[in-house]
Amino acid sequence: MKSIDLFYQGEGVAEIEYLEIEPDTTFADLKARLIDKHGSAADALLFAEDEDDPLDDAQTVKDRAGGKGLKLHLHRCRHITVAVTYNGETIDRKFAPSATVARVKRWAAERKFGMTDEEAGEHVLQIAGTHERPAPGTHIGVLVNRKTCGLAFDLVADERVNGASEDRW
Repeated sequence: MKSIDLFYQGEGVAEIEYLEIEPDTTFADLKARLIDKHGSAADALLFAEDEDDPLDDAQTVKDRAGGKGLKLHLHRCRHITVAVTYNGETIDRKFAPSATVARVKRWAAERKFGMTDEEAGEHVLQIAGTHERPAPGTHIGVLVNRKTCGLAFDLVADERVNGASEDRW
């Protein structure tokens, strides 16, 4: 059987990393390999992207991989407490570190602040107190301070560029 494409991020691994893995590899073996490679905490957990519970160490990679491979996240925090502020109102919820920024934004904008798809599309999540606007596919676990398992965002209007083209005049 051919190898499986594995894409992952994790605590201290901000950029998406790629690895080809044998299908019969257990998640326990994979986790040990990633911990060794990146110097992660020995008690780190392995999560599938946008799933709330850690992967079962005894399960094999082939049991979870799809046609396009597998997206994972390695982190010592089981949950990240995320706060989102919009128009002076702050809401919070716990997410797995493998939750994407897009998932958090959908929850906050549409479910909690009642925005339509169109309104939500005109807003982005910005890390509170900064001008940093992480990409929608970023796992929130890479944005967390290593000393805490919490993160705060502001839901802000996306920047728009208005004006005429140069050849108008």
